[in-house]
Amino acid sequence: MRGKAVVALVLVVGLGTLAGGAQARDATVRSFDQTAISMHFFPAAGLAAGKRAPTVLIGPGWSMSGETDENSSSEELFGGVGVGPLRQAGYNVLTWDPRGFGKSGGAVEVDSPDYEARDVSALIDWLATQPEAQLDKAGDPRVGMNGSSYGGGIQWVTAARDARVDVITPNISWNSLVTSLNKEGALKFGWGSLLCGVGLEGSLVPGGLMNPDGPQLSRLDPHVFNTCVSGTATGVMAPADQAWYAAHGPDLLLSKVKIPTLITQGTADTLFTLKEAIRNYASLRSRGVPVKMLWFCGGHGVCLTGSGEAGHIEKAVVTWLNRYLKRDTSVQTGPRFEWLADDAKWRSAADYPLTRRGSLTAITGQKTLPVAPTSPSGGLIAATPAVNAVEVALPAASGSAHIVGEPTLKLTYSGTALPAKTHLYAQIVDGSGHVVGNQATPIPVTLDGLTHSIERPLEAIAAEAVAGSSYRLQITPATTLYTPQRSVGAVTFGRIEVSLPIVG
Repeated sequence: MRGKAVVALVLVVGLGTLAGGAQARDATVRSFDQTAISMHFFPAAGLAAGKRAPTVLIGPGWSMSGETDENSSSEELFGGVGVGPLRQAGYNVLTWDPRGFGKSGGAVEVDSPDYEARDVSALIDWLATQPEAQLDKAGDPRVGMNGSSYGGGIQWVTAARDARVDVITPNISWNSLVTSLNKEGALKFGWGSLLCGVGLEGSLVPGGLMNPDGPQLSRLDPHVFNTCVSGTATGVMAPADQAWYAAHGPDLLLSKVKIPTLITQGTADTLFTLKEAIRNYASLRSRGVPVKMLWFCGGHGVCLTGSGEAGHIEKAVVTWLNRYLKRDTSVQTGPRFEWLADDAKWRSAADYPLTRRGSLTAITGQKTLPVAPTSPSGGLIAATPAVNAVEVALPAASGSAHIVGEPTLKLTYSGTALPAKTHLYAQIVDGSGHVVGNQATPIPVTLDGLTHSIERPLEAIAAEAVAGSSYRLQITPATTLYTPQRSVGAVTFGRIEVSLPIVG
């Protein structure tokens, strides 16, 4: 909500002086529904009194409060950019506690366009009245956004709702909370367990009497709470909960995002996988929106292959903001697509997807896999080679090759199990014994005694093959990344075809 009524309800609760005379300060802003949103404002480094600068809003991760250190550094493993580097680059920075977390009131609505996005609009209303904020016109400050995960998702829905946002740089965010959390109807058990735990804690503490809106027993929306409790127990997301998550976007809102966007995503991110970024990139690219995508080794996961040169993501974000928030047309942002392969080297291309020039393909059949609630492979957030699996060896690479994008899997199968409908999980294992990108893909199957066929893209990967490099497909009945196997039976594959994309 915009307007004088919102601005009049701002309560300044703290002041501090930075070099140059500009002041850092905390404030509480009342949102459209009078929910109290706690925020922190840090002027650009060295900003003299009476001078103005563009402002970057940085949203925190799930369950977290807004950053309070004006000199916080960037987080290489997660791709997050710190308050300090942005202030040194000449930007004011505004951080906040999302509703339901930290010192903000209200219930956690999971970056809803109808709640959290409108909260950010109230912050922008406040910003428009500040003497340090550069304005494009009255009530319209020059605004960019940054942040990771939950702080990435809020950028998409805010940009779709509020035209005053000029630039976004979402990091390790999502396209859909359904495809990311409940892919193919398989709940992500590992990440779900962790997120539910920290979400419950973050929404209850400090909470209570410290909450500016008064005592509250729980600040998680009932749909979140139900998914955490019944979803984790049964392995199934209730239809009403799935519909609630689906309405949050940003996939449904992407047509309204028309501003320059830098997307950064982790190759080892098993919560919001590369596919989420690919979908977002494709939507903006198809409409001619200035967009760039970078894949780095990190995010919600464990980088096992090297993170490359230090500062690459920070530099890319600052460069993007300099070009599109400061509107410096002399700044070059480079190729539209950059990726860090598993040899820890950065490469680039003019666009994504890259031109395919070949593949590593294997075809086999007549392999049987027992299906039962046995011990799954993997850790909570990273796939590992499975002991109980059907394996298909791919031909060795004849020379160096870039393997970038989504492998494809085609299955013809039959089998019986109770219950008949379940999931198997496909993963690519390299010659060193690592699952590429730590990624496993759920494959829905029906084991009712009949013959079925299914074709699916696997999670995208970025690997560098050399002559003799070996890879193999594994199909396993269970992985701790996803909900435990609850069926008992067996599946026989009449044909398995797997293909890894080799690009130019």
